[in-house]
Amino acid sequence: MDKSTNFPARNTSQSEVSPTLFNLSDFDKKTVDVRFSAQQTSHDGGLLLLREVEQQTGLIGRLADCLNDTRHQGYVQHSVKSMLSQRIFQIAAGYEDANDCDSMKNDGILKVCSGGQQALSSQPTMCRFENSPDTPELFGMAGAFVDTFIASYPSPPEVIILDCDDTSALTYGQQELTLFNSYYGEHCYMPLHIYEGLSGKLVTSVLKPGRRSKGADFFSLLKRIICYVMKQWPNTLIILRGDAHFCSKEFMDWSETMDTVDFITGLSGNQTLNTMVRGTKQTAERLFAERAAPVRLYHSFLYQAGSWGHYQRVVAKVEVSSMGTNVRFITSSLRNVKAKQLYEKGYCARGAAELRIKEHKSYLASDRMSCTRFKANQFRLFLHSAAYVLIHTLQQQVLKGTAYATATMKTIQLKLIKVAANVKILKTKVSVELPEEFATRWIFEKCFGLFQALRM
Repeated sequence: MDKSTNFPARNTSQSEVSPTLFNLSDFDKKTVDVRFSAQQTSHDGGLLLLREVEQQTGLIGRLADCLNDTRHQGYVQHSVKSMLSQRIFQIAAGYEDANDCDSMKNDGILKVCSGGQQALSSQPTMCRFENSPDTPELFGMAGAFVDTFIASYPSPPEVIILDCDDTSALTYGQQELTLFNSYYGEHCYMPLHIYEGLSGKLVTSVLKPGRRSKGADFFSLLKRIICYVMKQWPNTLIILRGDAHFCSKEFMDWSETMDTVDFITGLSGNQTLNTMVRGTKQTAERLFAERAAPVRLYHSFLYQAGSWGHYQRVVAKVEVSSMGTNVRFITSSLRNVKAKQLYEKGYCARGAAELRIKEHKSYLASDRMSCTRFKANQFRLFLHSAAYVLIHTLQQQVLKGTAYATATMKTIQLKLIKVAANVKILKTKVSVELPEEFATRWIFEKCFGLFQALRM
């Protein structure tokens, strides 16, 4: 007997020869069997939307231009831009670690997004890539994010607000520059996130050791970013906004010499400040006793600490309720805004930055600091930041007017990116088939139509 008769013919479909792996409960008196046999199928079809966004923003191209490829080109299979694209799009789809590269390297949608037809980079290749950038390249990438932020405006805006805040990124062991932080009770890094407060656009993100930086350190970094933006937008008013540990005497003194730089920051209380608001505090407590209802009063005055070079405006908020008396202070270079508006609409609006950090950190897993080298973890932070920029741009510019414009990035991932697609890479074209019926089909039609119009 010919042994070849034991094997299926060449034209037999994969579903016909693939063994049944699972038998499920019968359906309408019919047996239900399960096979892993669907070929060229991806469940991240929505990445095609982000690919079109990247084509418009050019972010990944800017980041790739900052990296020097020192590999022997005769052995190179994956370009720097291809590997950047692969990791950034994987992060956007919820695959936050390089370990996922092995299982996703033949995904058709990722191949289209990364610009390659062959198998994508494996985990060891991606790990070497993440550890390759050096300090000058990382500085260039930080600048590339600022360039992308500037390019996102068709014309210079009248005012921008730089919302600054840092957060914890817990570390697992012996990473470089990981330090014990008594506030969090863990060893960690403290990434600094800078967003534009009115639009939510990411300006840049910087990885820092696991301790709170001093005011002089923040000033050195923020001055460099602000001066860079001012060269492009000399007439734009730039307002720095942050909590009390961004209250830097160096920044305050420098802003006095700049016509287009202002600030609103928290201010830590002290005995002198408490004495200056004693009358307001007594009034608030008396009103609460009379009304038996919460009372909130504001008091504005000029104040100069011993180390400050100039008097600055301070606004005190005094709240009295059944929980007790609460006094908070902010300081600002803005003199012509009412105290209540400056505190509530000016300073308190910085809370939106905390929600953006939550999306960046929780939904895009930017706190995965899996590398040993500090520079490699900074590079990883940039990869996650690039995914944030692409999804945020999709939300604010393409999905504008829909419910998804205000949705969380997790909702974007689940409802728009996680869409099944059949991908066929042919000699003359790439065929992508999406389901005939799915909940967000109308969103895809709207977006694809918009992108087609932009390319004309």
